[in-house]
Amino acid sequence: MNKVILIGNLTKDPEQQYTPSNICVCRFTVAVNRSYSSASGDKQTDFLPVVCWRSQAENCARHLKKGSKVGVSGSIQTRTYDDRDGVRRYVTEIVADEVQFLSTRNDGTEDIQDIPEVVANRRPRVEDAKPVNSDDDLPF
Repeated sequence: MNKVILIGNLTKDPEQQYTPSNICVCRFTVAVNRSYSSASGDKQTDFLPVVCWRSQAENCARHLKKGSKVGVSGSIQTRTYDDRDGVRRYVTEIVADEVQFLSTRNDGTEDIQDIPEVVANRRPRVEDAKPVNSDDDLPF
């Protein structure tokens, strides 16, 4: 089984590209804090490269930015290539199956409420809740 689930923040704005066959690909790095500190008390952080494809890549490029909090689920993939000098390079990255936008604001001016529900996957706000006065008001 190859399954990864991460929650962290983008270290810089996502990079969007298109393949020669016009498929969108988006790459970004997520900083994830470890659950423990070093002997000196410093928090440890991992910087994990993430790649996503097609419409998910377009949505990530459009709505994410440096500092955005995301939840990512996917798998680990390792690939190799030869660089310009003929040296074999290895790349290990997270291939995202799902990316959840967890930040409360997309940027300084656009509220996450402006993002479509399917993309934002936001939950109802407590402030919007209405009191239940009787059992007849329950939806079930």
